[in-house]
Parts: sequence; structure tokens; C-alpha cells
Amino acid sequence: MTLQGLTMGTSWSVRLVARPSGVADAMQGIERVLDRVVAQMSNWETGSDISRFNRSTPGTWLLPPPEFLTVLDAALEIARLSDGAFDPAIGALVDLWGFGPAGPRKTPPADDAVADALARSGWRRIEHDMAALRARRTATAALDFSGIAKGFAVDRVSEWLAGQGLVHHLVEIGGELRGSGLKPDGQPWWVDLEAPPGVAVPVNRVALHGLSVATSGDYRRWFEHDGRRHAHSLDPRTGRPIANGVASVTVLHPSCMLADAWATALTVLGTEAGLALAEAQGLAARIIERAEQGVREWHSSAFRAMAG
Repeated sequence: MTLQGLTMGTSWSVRLVARPSGVADAMQGIERVLDRVVAQMSNWETGSDISRFNRSTPGTWLLPPPEFLTVLDAALEIARLSDGAFDPAIGALVDLWGFGPAGPRKTPPADDAVADALARSGWRRIEHDMAALRARRTATAALDFSGIAKGFAVDRVSEWLAGQGLVHHLVEIGGELRGSGLKPDGQPWWVDLEAPPGVAVPVNRVALHGLSVATSGDYRRWFEHDGRRHAHSLDPRTGRPIANGVASVTVLHPSCMLADAWATALTVLGTEAGLALAEAQGLAARIIERAEQGVREWHSSAFRAMAG
């Protein structure tokens, strides 16, 4: 059976091996899990934990929920390992470019506005203490979990289902997926990896058996001005949309939260640096690049081993 709905500005679906009598309970449980993630991590909700954090006085320790701190801890670690290519503290830049709660825009912001938002951003301005379950801003940097929260929500739904004894399922939120167990026919959950629209690349099909997949692409949210597309994938180091030719990055990982964040980091880094980091971290990654000679597809060694 398939359950579905809306959350986090996108759609969700769960394919589930279960008796029909359990549908109502499963639907309610999934929605509770998703509502909890939104209540903690949505910048669009003024009363969410992340919104309260972003309004807090710099230097003041707060006590966010454990799930919030789990995501923050992972985000800061990937920011460190990627040397800031992934950065959870670029809320000011996300808003400035029209991809946040402030609403969309039709023209790029002025250079001085970008410089100002960049000066107020950055993961090094966020501190956390997992032992004491606390976190704080040391400056007016604003958190934005849009590059990691969907993956975390996928994990939480999958974990909740397993805790209910519903171990055979495929969870999807906005294109990020995690599979557990098997289908009724005994086959794993086979999925075709997402590719940018209009891009001709060979179909890659993977079995999500205790595995997650996340894709970051330049085609999901963007605006065009003077013939140039400005995508939602921002480079935290420059404060501007990426322009490195990367069309999409797909990462396979047991954790959808980590797959989500790593896909964003590799997208920002670009093909050469992204592949190098994927190799260093043992990540199964596929990069699709738009180049003058046409579309090119690149695979990390871990991806090739998994596909082979």
C-alpha cells in the first residue's frame, strides 16, 4: 500500500507492506513524525525551534530538542569536513537570494547586500555542546537546515515505522529516499536514480535495502534574470549561486540525513573537488556535469563498487 501527503513545502510518500487495518495508525504516526520535524526545523514557521534560535541573543545558550541538536551536530561536522562547502548557517543568504521565508525575487541582490549577508553568516559562528544538550550563536548568523532536514525526516519516518514492526517500507520526501526490508515479492526496493530534466544519461537503478539516496540539483528551485539562471544551490564561501557546471549530485548512504547534506556539499565543490572529497570520505557519489563538450557523468569508486 502507498500513503502520501504534503510536508516541508514538498510531497511525501511511503510504500508499506502492512495489513489494511493498520493504514490509519500508520498515517497518523507518520504525520506526527513529520509535524515534529517541521516544528523544530522549519524557517517558515515563526514559532519553530530554528526560528527561535535565529532570534536569540548572540552568546545565550539555548536548550533545543535532542533531534534538533542531532541535525545541528551532523551539519557542523560536514561543514568542517567540507571546509564550509556545506554550511547550515547561511539563512541570511538564503533569504537574500529569494529562497527562504522572505519570499522569491526576480533579480539578483546587489553586491553590497551579498557582502553584508555573507559577513553575518557562517558555521563557525554556531557553537553546540551535545553533552549538555545546548547550542548558541556567537554572532547574528541564522541557521537554515534546508540542505539536511528532509533527509533527517526520511530517517525519522523510517525509524518510526521499524519501531512499529513495519520493517518493510520505502520512504520518500521530496525525492530523498530510504528503503528497508523487502517488497511482498521478496525483491528489494529498486529505484532509478534521479537525473536532471532533459539530460540524457544512462539509467542507474539501485536496491535500497537498508540504504538511502539523496540528490541535489540546480533544476529544483531557481530564477532567471538577463538570460542567466540563478539556482538555489548557494556557495557559502562566496554568498552566490554555484556556477561550476554541476547539474546534480546523488549520494548513497545508510543515513538519508548524511546523504542529503553530502549531496549539497559535493554540488557546491564542483566535479574535481567533489570527487576528491567523496573518495576521501568513502562516499558513493554520482556527479552529472554540464560541460562545453556535453553532459558528463562521474562516479566515485564507492559508487562504482556498489553499482558493480
